Amino acid sequence: MTELQRHFQEKAESYKDYTVDCRRKIHEMAELSNEEVNTSAFVEEELKKMGLPTVRPAEYTVVAVLDTGRSGKKVALRADLDALAVPENPDNLAGPRVCRSNTPDKTCHACGHDAHSAMLLTAAKILTEEKDHLNGTIYFCFEQGEETGKLIGATGILNYLKEQGGVDTVWAIHVYNKLESGKLCVDAGPRMAGAAGVDTTIIGKSGHGSRPDRAINPVFCAASILPNLASAFVNQLNVEETVTCGITSIEGGGESSNIIPDTARIRGSFRFFNVKEGEKAVQIYRKVSDATAEMMGCKAEHNPVRERVLGNPCINDEKCSQIAAAAIGAVTPEGTVTTAEKWYASESYSFYLSTYPGILCHLGIKNEAYGSGAEHHNTYFDVDEGVLPLGVLATAAYAAAFCGEDAEK
Repeated sequence: MTELQRHFQEKAESYKDYTVDCRRKIHEMAELSNEEVNTSAFVEEELKKMGLPTVRPAEYTVVAVLDTGRSGKKVALRADLDALAVPENPDNLAGPRVCRSNTPDKTCHACGHDAHSAMLLTAAKILTEEKDHLNGTIYFCFEQGEETGKLIGATGILNYLKEQGGVDTVWAIHVYNKLESGKLCVDAGPRMAGAAGVDTTIIGKSGHGSRPDRAINPVFCAASILPNLASAFVNQLNVEETVTCGITSIEGGGESSNIIPDTARIRGSFRFFNVKEGEKAVQIYRKVSDATAEMMGCKAEHNPVRERVLGNPCINDEKCSQIAAAAIGAVTPEGTVTTAEKWYASESYSFYLSTYPGILCHLGIKNEAYGSGAEHHNTYFDVDEGVLPLGVLATAAYAAAFCGEDAEK
């Protein structure tokens, strides 16, 4: 083990209180996508305390730059800032949680972005302190609005990195409720799914609920699309290339129960690891919804902005996976780096991995005693704070694998 690696180990653990404090402060703020006013201000203030210059490639997106003054590789380390419009239960799966959103009835960090940002802040602190043992340039990127799919933060960061001449690799961590605490995964290949949106308005004809024969009920039409879609998927999608169908909302009408509405709206998403199958799913859905609507005297209008492939899968680079496993394995106990099942959630980080070779690291947070392990986006979701130093250590080790004194130039 090198002296730099020993420093990383010691500091990741000794700065645990700092990491936990940052996580709890961000957790309490719990600001929604593209509204991260206080969260971005807090992050930027912490980075400036470290002596790092910062830029804002988007309104609530922050990038800090560690320029060692020596030639070498360029690395971008990324975290996300936004919370979710999910109410937060005062308990996790084991009992009262250690910290709670300031607006628990409205928003909370139910996906771990508070932990992601806290770990990256501490990694920035350590790497900055070890600047004399590093070469090249490291970018610490804090992205707004990951959850929305609008990509304001991701686009801003990627455009900024392009203006700097690009980077050699990218790195991000996502906490994962299916992986045991104290474990992490940097497997090569697909790690998180691509996504396609569903957003269709079914246009019918309104009327009194007592005389459906004098109206055209778009709610019936919308409901009929779902079983038709299931049959079409079974017959037309490749069973060896799983596509999940998440139709999550059918809305039609208002408060009155005796009015047939003019329109009904269908929303949801498809998730996939094979982009061609994802595109095919969208095409099948459109054919089925159009044909069902015509059959029932309605019309289907598709939102062109949302009803398409919105993002590709997150695919870890083979060489970067090997580098990550070796770098992290050198500073952690045997068995820490493990394998994990693919995750059907989607991530804006896929746009980084489509641009540069890199890694999405899954960090396990499942701990029955602590009460963490609930599904992401669930009111009981919580992060085992005991794993935060491991995420910090892994981030620093990966960066040093490219920018360390002994790294290949």
